[in-house]
Amino acid sequence: MDLKYVSTTCPYCGTGCGFNLVVRNGRVVDVAHWQRAPVNGGKLCPKGRYAHEFVNSPDRLTKPLIRKDGKFEEATWDEAYDLIAGKFRSYKPEEMACLSSARVSNEENYLMQKFARAVLKTPHIDHCARLCHASTVAGLAIVFGSGAMTNSIKDIGDANCIFIIGSNTFEQHPLIGRSIVRAKEKGAKVIYADPRYTATGKQADLYMPFVSGTDVAIFNGLMQEIIRNGWEDTEFIEKRTKDFEKLKEVVMKDDYSLENVSKVSGIPAESLKTAAEWIAKAEVATLIYSMGITQHTVGVDNVKSTANLMMLTGNMGKRGGGVNPLRGQNNVQGACDMGCLPNVYTGYQKVTEEAAQQKFASAWCCGIAEGRVGYTVTEMINVLADEPGKLKAMYIMGENPMLSDPDLTHVEHAIENLEFLVVQDIFMSETAEMADVVLPASCYAEKDGTQTNTERRVQRFRKAQEPPGEAKEDWKIICELAARMDMGDQFAFANPEEVFTEIAAVTPSYHGMSYARLDPDGLHWPCPTEDHPGTPILHTEKFATPDGLGIFSPIEWKPPAEIPDEEYPLVLTTGRILWHWHTGTMTRRSWDLEKEAPIGWIEINPGDAQDLGIKDGEVVKASTRRGSIEIPAKVTAEIKKGVTFIPFHYKEHPANALTNNALDPVAKIPEYKACAIKVEKITEA
Repeated sequence: MDLKYVSTTCPYCGTGCGFNLVVRNGRVVDVAHWQRAPVNGGKLCPKGRYAHEFVNSPDRLTKPLIRKDGKFEEATWDEAYDLIAGKFRSYKPEEMACLSSARVSNEENYLMQKFARAVLKTPHIDHCARLCHASTVAGLAIVFGSGAMTNSIKDIGDANCIFIIGSNTFEQHPLIGRSIVRAKEKGAKVIYADPRYTATGKQADLYMPFVSGTDVAIFNGLMQEIIRNGWEDTEFIEKRTKDFEKLKEVVMKDDYSLENVSKVSGIPAESLKTAAEWIAKAEVATLIYSMGITQHTVGVDNVKSTANLMMLTGNMGKRGGGVNPLRGQNNVQGACDMGCLPNVYTGYQKVTEEAAQQKFASAWCCGIAEGRVGYTVTEMINVLADEPGKLKAMYIMGENPMLSDPDLTHVEHAIENLEFLVVQDIFMSETAEMADVVLPASCYAEKDGTQTNTERRVQRFRKAQEPPGEAKEDWKIICELAARMDMGDQFAFANPEEVFTEIAAVTPSYHGMSYARLDPDGLHWPCPTEDHPGTPILHTEKFATPDGLGIFSPIEWKPPAEIPDEEYPLVLTTGRILWHWHTGTMTRRSWDLEKEAPIGWIEINPGDAQDLGIKDGEVVKASTRRGSIEIPAKVTAEIKKGVTFIPFHYKEHPANALTNNALDPVAKIPEYKACAIKVEKITEA
């Protein structure tokens, strides 16, 4: 028997845990702990522990499929490539769009955005960061000059006060939860603000339930209390920031007194006062957030507010401090770094700047897409739905918008308006079912490469087995397709390491990295030179803005795009649970995870349930202005009265059939976290 262990990185959340894949006779059969893994030290959450179970699922895609007369037929790779190349050649660049993936490697993301810009010559390239942390990238870049987590995961354990808002860390990022526990053991105070009393709330010293969509009011109230008591860090403000007086002018308004903020948010004034004092008086405080902050029409405002609070209290550029957005997917940070966004090349070099255009045209030795900002994911869907014929073809790698995007009826209508759709994936997803060509790809266990976790640590994937049947690594598919479109010289890579060498050459924050240097612990970007140790903590001396100063942002609170009314009297918010991940494509094929949570539910407060005559476990009808679903009710005091919650993993109970596709004007992120909903008993006919 041939038995080996292959060290790799988890394919689920953005924590970046390492583990060993157990390989018997060339086939992945188990996960084993890797004690020296740099992020998690051998510990794993349930998703990581069972990350092998979907790899060899019997329904993996194994051959290219082409739709003929409405049905899929197996095809050869040559047939699939010839069809795709011929179709792509028939369209104008502006008529095509590509979606990259937060689930695949840096190398594959880099190649996809290069394929879009160098082969198709289209500016329309994006990925699902648009749906989770686009607000972070935009908001923190405005304030700090860099749109990423400022500190390391380990740093959290050194904080004296931890403010968690919009992140159920102990379920979404359990191994980061361990750092919170370490801080608590050393005496740190934990503040948790969320509409739900989650597993994270149960670890908090102060829990503040609030109405979803009132975040800016909460931040402004906290800052008013800090300034009113003279608790702000005046030395940091004077030396490291600008526009403080503009901020002060807004947050000191009567609107943001603790009493008024309490009325808006539902948080008791005394709790707000305590939180402000703990944050301001802590030797060092850190702020943690996730999609509860970003997924709003005011997502960028929310993100700026987190930065305002941490600058006000001088908690930037120091160990144990910072603004720390936790990425929800294994490589969403890397996909952004690689330029899978419509406004930037790799390393956030702007497509609108002539020097950057010339740099990439020269590096790639070809003409590239014109230097303008292309469509975001959300704009692509709206253009397809509202302006048929403007976009005609899409190439989607590892994304499933038919379950992940808001207002699914709208999404389905949009995708139906495409003339030609190519989907590259490991399973027949809801989106792949609508494709004209489906290309069988490789999962994380079947490829070499790198990914970048939430703390900007670049780490290795390692190949443990071959892809099933005729499936291929994503990087290889892109290179072969480019060659079929007469661009083989620009994609002449023998392996992922050669791709990474090109990435390092054109990406300043990755300049000093190589596969050799990434073993065994990885490196935090920025890592500008080959002798640079990497940068776990950003902004220690100055910010990445042109003048080195952090910019305070005066922000007025605005309600969500859709608020409760007589017809739709409750608020709907959505999120993840411990056992599943995103659209469930992988976790719901892991039997040990699926048996723990096989069906979806809607959480409703007992007071609301009593008013509606609804019992726990009863199937109810949940409706918004976008649609209706039937779903079991979970009556629990762990959600605030007036608010409901649906996990978004279940195709049988699709939360995104209900969510609002109203967008943040800057980041173009949808408002998943707050819309108006009604819940009704189902009466038998």
